[in-house]
Amino acid sequence: MTKVLVLYYSKRGNTQKMARLMARGIETVEGCEAMLRTVESDLPDAEKPSDVIITEQDMIDCDAMIIGSPSYFGNMASPLKKFIDSTGNLWFSGQMEGKPAGVFATASSLHGGQETTLINMMIPLLHFGMYIVGLPYSEKSLLYTESGGSPYGATHWADFQSNRGIDKNEKQLCLAQGKRIAELAKKLGA
Repeated sequence: MTKVLVLYYSKRGNTQKMARLMARGIETVEGCEAMLRTVESDLPDAEKPSDVIITEQDMIDCDAMIIGSPSYFGNMASPLKKFIDSTGNLWFSGQMEGKPAGVFATASSLHGGQETTLINMMIPLLHFGMYIVGLPYSEKSLLYTESGGSPYGATHWADFQSNRGIDKNEKQLCLAQGKRIAELAKKLGA
């Protein structure tokens, strides 16, 4: 079974919804399993995590990884960064090298730093030696989205009060990204 880790941080539930869509996309690929994980939060007013808390062993055991975060000043949220920063021994040992990886993000405003957040989340994945996988324009939702999504990864514009749900284009991009990374992980593992 090919295991694809979907690691996320979500303060208000939007990034978690995207993570679950990624997992659905992964599991459309025969022989692939999504491992949904989150991180502990020390931010004020954060909801208590309802998914399993990530361990380094989860990262070692996965065949691919997708990470997601709300955009905080154009960067990933500190709880996710704190965890990533604690995994230096995985970088040093090379245990993540050669695995496909992708990124996704949410933001409270339409131009709230989604693309810079995606790019900033790619940096540690590149340091791990992972293969960055984006979304091609053959995904037609990239052409029609009015709210979220880029070739760097799926995004969602939640609005300032997090009242805006994931629209059909954002949903399709999440499903497609999960499926694309799972297919690549399966091919590389074959």
